[in-house]
Amino acid sequence: MKISIFGLGYVGCVGLGCLAEKGHQVIGVDVVKNKIDLVNNGKPTIIEKDVDDLIYDNWRKGRIYATENYVKAVEATEVSFICVGTPSGVNGHLDMSYVDRTAENIGKALAQKSGFHVVVIRSTVLPGTNKNIGEIIEKESGRILNQDFAIISNPEFLREGTAVKDYYNPAVTVIGSECDIATAKMLELYENVTAPTIVTSINVAELIKYVNNSFHALKITFANEVGNICKKLGIDSHEVMELFCKDDQLNISPYYFKPGFAYGGSCLPKDLRGLKTMAHDNYISSPVIEAIEVSNSQQKEIAYSIIESTRKKHIGIIGLSFKKGTDDLRYSPSVELCEKLLGKGYQLAIYDPNVNMTKLSGTNKDYVDLHIPHLSELITNDFTYVVDNSEVLVVSQNYKGIFSDIREDPQKIIVDLVKIKALRNHPNYHGICW
Repeated sequence: MKISIFGLGYVGCVGLGCLAEKGHQVIGVDVVKNKIDLVNNGKPTIIEKDVDDLIYDNWRKGRIYATENYVKAVEATEVSFICVGTPSGVNGHLDMSYVDRTAENIGKALAQKSGFHVVVIRSTVLPGTNKNIGEIIEKESGRILNQDFAIISNPEFLREGTAVKDYYNPAVTVIGSECDIATAKMLELYENVTAPTIVTSINVAELIKYVNNSFHALKITFANEVGNICKKLGIDSHEVMELFCKDDQLNISPYYFKPGFAYGGSCLPKDLRGLKTMAHDNYISSPVIEAIEVSNSQQKEIAYSIIESTRKKHIGIIGLSFKKGTDDLRYSPSVELCEKLLGKGYQLAIYDPNVNMTKLSGTNKDYVDLHIPHLSELITNDFTYVVDNSEVLVVSQNYKGIFSDIREDPQKIIVDLVKIKALRNHPNYHGICW
C-alpha cells in the first residue's frame, strides 16, 4: 500500500518505520526541514528503541522518503495519516491548529487528485474532530465525504521506550469509521498486527485515548496514595500492590467497569472509609481516595434528580438489595434512594424477589429498619403489581424476562440504572449515564 504520514514527530516517525517494515511504500511529510533531511538520510527524527534500525533498513530498501510537498505526497498515495501534535493550552484545551492546517493541505491536494482517498487521524484529538476535518477537506477539495474520500479515527496507544513493540503488539487496534470502503482498507493495513481489531463509531474511537490515559493517571495516583499510607504504617507498599495485582478476577479485570448506579453493600463503603480513616489518623492527605465517596454520592443524586424531573409521585423500584442475587440491603444505594424519595413524599412500590422480610436478620435487618422502617408495606414479589401501581419504574437490577410487558407501554416512564437492552427503545426512557 502507498501511504503518506503528515507529521514526523514521535507518532509519525514510529509509524513511518513500522509501516515500511511491513512492506508499504511510505512518504513522510513535515514542515521542518531538519526532519525531512534526517529521514532522507536514513535517520529517525526521535530517540526510540529499534526505530533507528527500522528507518535505516527501509530507507536503504527504498520504501521511505520525506518531503515538504504535501500535494505530491497525497497524489502519490492512497492513505494519509495525520500524526501532527495537539499540544495542551494553558486552559487545558487542545491546540488544534496543526491538525486543521494539515486537513486544509490534504484538502487542497485532493482537489487535484482523482480516485478515493482515506485520511486517518492518528493524533490525539477531542470528539468532534473527525467531523470537523471532514468539513475542512470538503471545503478545500470540493470533494464529497464518504464518496470521494473518508476520515478514519485510529488512535495510537504507544508508550515511549516500547513504541515499536506496542505498534506491532497493541492490546487492541481501534478503527472509528462510517465508510465501508475505508474500513476494509484499514483492516487490510492491520491484518498482520497481533491484536484484536475493533471497528466502532467515530466518537467512541475519539474518546477512548482520553479514558485510557486518565485511568492510567488515576492508577498511578491511587498507588502513590496507598504508598504514602503504607510508609506511615511501616508496611511494604510494593508488596501490597504486587499482591493487589495478583487478583485478575476483580482488581485487574473488566469487572466494575460498567457505567451505572452507585456502589454499595457491606464491604466497599466500610473498607473505603477504613482506608480514609487510616490516612486521616496518620495526617496523610489522600485526595483521590477521599473523592471516591464524594463521587459515589453524586451518582445517587443524579438518579434522584432524574426521577424528580419526571414530576410523577408513584414510583416503582425494581431491585432493592445492593446487587442482584443477594438479600443484603446494607448500604444499598437503592435503599438510600428509597429513603430520600419517601422523605420527599413519593409513593413507592418495590420489587425484589431475593428480599424476604421474614428472613432478614442481624445487621441487615437493623440497617433497613433504620432507613425504611415500613419496608414490609412497600415490598412485594409481584412484579405486575409494582408496574400497575407506578408511573415511573426505576430499574436498578436486571431480572431477565420480566420487562417485555412494559417495553411497549408508553404510559410508563423508565429510569434505567443498569442499561437494560430490552428497554432502550421505550418512548419514555432515561438512562442514568447513557
